[in-house]
Amino acid sequence: HAGLSLRGGMTLSDFDYALPAELIAQHPAGRRDESRLLVVRRSGPLEHRTFTDLPGLLRAGDVLVVNRSRVVPARLLGHKTTGARAEVLLVRPLGGSDPASGEAAGSWEVSSARWEALVRPGGKLGAGRTVVVSDELEVDVEEVLPSGNRIVRLRATGPIGEVLERSGHVPLPPYIERDDEPEDRERYQTVYATDPGSIAAPTSGLHFTPELLEEIEALGVRRVPVTLHVGVGTFRPVEVDDPADHPMHAEWYDVPPETAAAVAEARAAGGRIWAVGTTAVRTLETAVDAGGRVRAGSGETRLFIRPGFDFRVVDGLVTNFHLPRSTLLMLVAALAGHRRVMDAYAEAVRERYRFYSYGDAMVIPPTDGA
Repeated sequence: HAGLSLRGGMTLSDFDYALPAELIAQHPAGRRDESRLLVVRRSGPLEHRTFTDLPGLLRAGDVLVVNRSRVVPARLLGHKTTGARAEVLLVRPLGGSDPASGEAAGSWEVSSARWEALVRPGGKLGAGRTVVVSDELEVDVEEVLPSGNRIVRLRATGPIGEVLERSGHVPLPPYIERDDEPEDRERYQTVYATDPGSIAAPTSGLHFTPELLEEIEALGVRRVPVTLHVGVGTFRPVEVDDPADHPMHAEWYDVPPETAAAVAEARAAGGRIWAVGTTAVRTLETAVDAGGRVRAGSGETRLFIRPGFDFRVVDGLVTNFHLPRSTLLMLVAALAGHRRVMDAYAEAVRERYRFYSYGDAMVIPPTDGA
């Protein structure tokens, strides 16, 4: 599976490409599954399809692993007590579950009252400052971290999770240059999202409809979940010339027992493992043990997959088009081969595919054909 080794001298510029700004999708497609689908086999011609053609690449006995993380309305727009505008982006809960929610404290609790956050304007929101978000929610800045991030406390009039749903905004990526709209509440969320915790959608899953999932299941393909809560690191560009020096941010993941069992059963029976999205890839390849078995459990991952990586679980990948010089593009190049992926991206630009979160999709089928 592995592509070129970065030890062979690959640098950040090897993952660059030119993208006209008008190809960055600013809105979702009219229907989720009418996105285009670029089929990128390891060799042979590229194929231009639509997402509804995906079931034709799958076969009975395959396993489709999806990330069921749900995007939190983590962007809080408000004002300081002086009246000046301010913004808080919740990044990571710090425990101390909100007792009003009735939820038990756990590894990742959206009901937490204390969060790590990014704030704007940074210079004006030191410790002791308060941002008024709504009649239901105020945010107190408790501490400024060395990174410049803040530790904040949410003061809500009701259960925090419910108040965030009402008072928060969808944290659209910075390259979507518009304010969030009511449709984003639904469309920047997969149809199978159940575990709140992400501040960015696992976007390759946005193309699936309930009908398409039923069609895939009817083929004898088993769909199983993992959870990886996408953090702010997903938007952080790689800024070092040697990607090996890039520090990955930790992200919380969970592999349920039924998912570990399904992967093992499919492997034993000759089925292929398909990951929907780079988050599912990183979760599976983090959870695999020395014997090649995916283990159930949860934890944090900093796994950085780039060319030279030896894939031990994932055979096929459904993904979106990623930013130049990003760790996500490097992951895709590791699976399909660096030259192959960069050629595919050049073709997608020529063919006017729509890029990034609300854009079109590509699929890398397993090497044994489909």
